[in-house]
Amino acid sequence: MHKNISILLIILFIFTGCSRKGGPEYNRSDIYWYEKMIYYISQGDLDRADDYFTSLQSEHFTSPLLKEAMLILAQAHMDNEEYLMAKYYLDEFIKRFGNEKNIEFAKFLKIKASFLAFKNINRDQKLLKETIKEAREYKKLFPQSEFNPMVDTILTKLVMAEYVLNEEIAALYKRRGKKEAAKFYEEKNKEYNLTKDQIIVPKSWYDYLVNW
Repeated sequence: MHKNISILLIILFIFTGCSRKGGPEYNRSDIYWYEKMIYYISQGDLDRADDYFTSLQSEHFTSPLLKEAMLILAQAHMDNEEYLMAKYYLDEFIKRFGNEKNIEFAKFLKIKASFLAFKNINRDQKLLKETIKEAREYKKLFPQSEFNPMVDTILTKLVMAEYVLNEEIAALYKRRGKKEAAKFYEEKNKEYNLTKDQIIVPKSWYDYLVNW
């Protein structure tokens, strides 16, 4: 009997708490979820903001607010140096809402997020190569883009970083007596048609990436 009363009191407490907070967090309007998301972004709580975005997307899949919400969250995660999450939202935006008017900006933000990710990610040669490829493809797709000067800066830093990285790898193989492997990386650098005089090397290839 006492056990049943305790259970009833707990249930009553839960429902009372929900009613004080304005009811359960479901079956709300898209503007409600959107405003909650914005509020938690302003508070720096991106986990909560992500949760409210999920509710917005789940309950209002065709809401016109989704497009803006994705870009806002992408920028918020980028500002918080959470670049993988930023790229996730940008990828989703491009898949769902990408058109000739906005895809240029979205793809630029994705390149920028990939580049800035080197500040938080250990030396990742795959990411380096993928970002170089994305930047080159961007310039082909959008030759007149207003963002191309920034893309050029990013691409220059990436190429310089890859060049110096290849030099470091080749030198390492030479020290280990692996001449064939060293030659492979030296040959790769000949494609860039650069000389050591044209490259200012602070300390290592990674320095090109962490200084934006």
